[in-house]
Amino acid sequence: MTRFAIDAPVAVGLVRAEVVVPPEHSLVGPGVLRSDALALLREEVLRGERTRREGFADLDGIAMLRIRLLADRVTRRVAWQLADQVPWADVRRAEYLAVARLQGDVLVSADDALRAGASAVGIATADVADLRSALG
Repeated sequence: MTRFAIDAPVAVGLVRAEVVVPPEHSLVGPGVLRSDALALLREEVLRGERTRREGFADLDGIAMLRIRLLADRVTRRVAWQLADQVPWADVRRAEYLAVARLQGDVLVSADDALRAGASAVGIATADVADLRSALG
């Protein structure tokens, strides 16, 4: 089994592509993933890139996505420590790194800064194409 730590844009992309996660793989993310997805979707609607209805449909898809979200004390502490190492003032982004470190085999993100942070602390990364290929 491969555990993929994903960020909010990847989650939205999986929902839009109607990707089904097979039982031999799992998705993990920080508890903030849903809030980050909500913000991302709202911004797209405000920019006119998506309709409100499409935004709500994507949001529902995120809620139904088979993903384990972590927001426990250990994850928050590790996020803080990783933010110190990278160094980032914003610990929110480091929460994705913490989940990848604690529960994931690889972090999947198209965010260059997030991938660079992962690399800086020795967390393996993959791109979205690798994830979609692995999920079938």
